[in-house]
Formats: sequence, structure tokens, C-alpha cells
Amino acid sequence: MINKLTTYCITILVLMLGWISHAQQDPQYTQYMYNMSVINPAYATDDNTMMNFGLLYRTQWARSIGGPTTASYFVHSAITNRMEGGISIVHDQIGDVVKQTSAYADIAYVLPVGTETKLSFGVKAGATIFNTNFDGFVYSDPEPDQAFAENISRTFPNIGAGLFLFSEHYYIGLSAPNLLETKHLEEDSGIVSQGSENIHFFLTGGYVFDLSDTFKLKPSFMTKYVNGAPLSVDLNANIRYNDMVEFGLGYRFDDSYTAMINFSMTDAIRIGYAYDHTISNLGRFNSGSHEIMLLFNIGSSRKGYDKSPRFF
Repeated sequence: MINKLTTYCITILVLMLGWISHAQQDPQYTQYMYNMSVINPAYATDDNTMMNFGLLYRTQWARSIGGPTTASYFVHSAITNRMEGGISIVHDQIGDVVKQTSAYADIAYVLPVGTETKLSFGVKAGATIFNTNFDGFVYSDPEPDQAFAENISRTFPNIGAGLFLFSEHYYIGLSAPNLLETKHLEEDSGIVSQGSENIHFFLTGGYVFDLSDTFKLKPSFMTKYVNGAPLSVDLNANIRYNDMVEFGLGYRFDDSYTAMINFSMTDAIRIGYAYDHTISNLGRFNSGSHEIMLLFNIGSSRKGYDKSPRFF
């Protein structure tokens, strides 16, 4: 059984690698460990007693002109003993010029591979609405660029896939949320310009160390790869105190230092904040990035996100 599952995993990975193409980076998340439904359709909680909700809003490169903003929403729940599903919506915006909204439905199938370990296979399907508005756009050259002469409004279908191996104390996931390449700009008046929504690969993982009855240490990582762009690597270490307060530090290689904190407001609601201090050359033009999140659940009288030692 395990040998067959290993073969399936390798086959899926090879198929995913075959889709690689040039691209720009997808929206960035600092609190990715609480936003796993958006990143990986195979994300699973193995809990049929509750429905999980999440909201996350990020302001990238604050005080910069046209800095990106991202808002994401997800809902996730068990469907059967081995089937889980969810819906995610992500709205990404660059100033008032470029707006992109993606809506997806996820389905995951969970299989036990050990006494405490389970492996989930997931797929997602949906569409992305891409809009541009160049009215009032200020050009640096006397003549406008033909690539920006016309506003665009298009809808692109897409699919994604992922794997998620987890237990009560660790998880590791591999995913590609968007497997279909979509071109937003084409050749115009002999000038070749294109922007595309291409394949991004996410490798995530985390572990929980019980330091005492009141303290837990939670290291995690996220690696994001797309051909033609720098590899993005996040390393984080969080401390949770008494299942009420969690705080931590992180480092995004060659990009920023991060700090985050979240609180359990009630048995079912958790709110958090993260700040990124940019250390690249872009740091001269912005005051950092801000991210807030809200997590809550329905259907259980137990402490929602606090009842599990994982990152969800």
C-alpha cells in the first residue's frame, strides 16, 4: 500500500514539473501556516466536528505608490470520513490599475499511511478574473506604450493539485495551485508584451515541539518556486504560550525580516498580525508590509484552532 502511494506521489510530482513556464510571483503571505487552504488543495485537518473559516488581508510595501494588496478568504470542512473540501477566494490588486480575483473549489482525499500519519491528495478548480484600467495612467515617455493602450477584462479557468502528509505533530505539503498558463497581454502593433499567470510550486512544512505544559515551539518553512523568478524561502519560528498567545520571528531570504503575533480571543476566534521589514533595495521606497488575519470555526464547543498542535 505504502509503495503504491509513493509511486503515485512521484508520478504526480513529475507531471507537475512538466508544466513549468516563465512567470512572475503569486501573492506573498507571511502567515502562510494559517492560510494553507489557499496554497494547497490537499490541505486536511482530519476533523469532522467543525467547519473552519479564515480571512487574511495584506498590504505589501506600505507607502509605496501602487503597492500590491491581497485579500484572501477560505472555508474548509470534512465531507466524509476520508473526504474534505473547501472554497477559497483571493483578490490581488496593484494600485488602481491591475485587479485579479480568483475563486476555487477544493476537494481532498485522505488516506492513513501509518498509525498516526495520513496522506492527502487534493485538486482545485476555478477561475481567475483579470482586469486592467489604464485610464489616467501617467507615462514616463512622451508616447504611451501600446501594451497599455487598451483596458483588459478577461476570465481564465484554472486547476491545481497538491499532496499533504501530516500527523498531530508535523506536516509537509507540495502543491501547485495554478497548473494552466494564461496570457494576459499579447503582441500589439509589433511590440511583444505579455504578462501571465503561470505555475508556482509551494513546498511547506512545520513541526511542533512540546517544551512544557504551557510552551510549544513551532518552526515552519515555505519555499515558493517559479521558473524565471528568484526562489522564495521563508523560515519561521513561533512560540505558543498556554494555547492563548503565539508570537514569532521569521526571515525571507534576501527580502525581509518578519515578526508576527496572534491571540485567542474566544474559544473559536483567533486574530493575528504580521509585519515584514524589507531589507532588499525596495526597502528604500516603502515602510514594510502589514498583514492581519482572522480565524474562526463553527460546530464545536472545544477550542477551535487551539485544540490542535498544528498550524491551522
